[in-house]
Amino acid sequence: MVMKRVSQSSRHELNIRGGAYTDIRELIRLRYASKAIDAFASSKARNPLSGLLASNFRGRGIDFAEVRTYQPGDDVRTIDWRVTARTGAPHTKLFQEEKERPVLILVDQSQSMFFGSKVAFKSVLAAEVAALLAWTALERGDRVGGVVFSEAGHRSVRPRRSKHSVLRLLHEIDDFNHLLSQQSLAANGDNYLVEALRNLRRVAKHGCAVFIISDFSTLAEPGNEEARLHMNQIARQNDLVGIHISDVLERELPRPDLYTITNGTDRVRINTANKRFRADYQLGFDEQVNALRREFTRQKSPLFELQTHEPMISSLAQQYNEYARRV
Repeated sequence: MVMKRVSQSSRHELNIRGGAYTDIRELIRLRYASKAIDAFASSKARNPLSGLLASNFRGRGIDFAEVRTYQPGDDVRTIDWRVTARTGAPHTKLFQEEKERPVLILVDQSQSMFFGSKVAFKSVLAAEVAALLAWTALERGDRVGGVVFSEAGHRSVRPRRSKHSVLRLLHEIDDFNHLLSQQSLAANGDNYLVEALRNLRRVAKHGCAVFIISDFSTLAEPGNEEARLHMNQIARQNDLVGIHISDVLERELPRPDLYTITNGTDRVRINTANKRFRADYQLGFDEQVNALRREFTRQKSPLFELQTHEPMISSLAQQYNEYARRV
């Protein structure tokens, strides 16, 4: 894949509503985001999301086409020995390049994503990114599918090259999103990410482009080695891309004062004027993100980071350009 630099401008951003819950109409409207994305570049070949969707490591697959009589110059490794033995004359297999590529999008709609202090909740931004990727992939002619997951379980959409497949994925995301704050946290315990990744491995075939959109809050836990193992297996056979979603309030506490916070059940007061508390809070977040970066680096996969208050398209484009310069 040839990567080229793309210029950005926030004036090309779509007017996306954000908010606490997804709006299926907004997710569908992102189908027309390609015009905004193309505004970053003079040709689709330089479209940043097309670059993300294109294969960076293994290239597209090949499909068997036909068997014909062996000709001088043919690769001997493609000789069809069964046909050769049956006919008494050497025959070789012909293959053609796969014209479409499966794109699988794993979307986190768990309770940790049901948070945001500016513009949109993390769960909403994750849904919008998934919609943007899905529509862009379909426009490229790729098959699109994915897995939506939360503590309540997961739903899979098999990759197909059809508008119906994308719409089904978006409706599944929207359904899961509107269950947030209502679902039982005990449904799958702490293993909901493991279950989703295990299911993704069953759906993903060799050579897929796999996007995981999440805050990865459970991946950093010491006992979640199984989730990291599944990610490693996915990255070995596919092109894996991580998109980390966070909110500015997770990175830094608000201005010094006394605040009452709640998780919907319990309430507690915190003092953000405590310098030690502020430093420890930021250090804890930085350590979690750095561990996540190391994990994706170890798997030789890119990790892009989005915050809820940032313009989504230009932020992705800028980070892709930086990544493109490094590889």
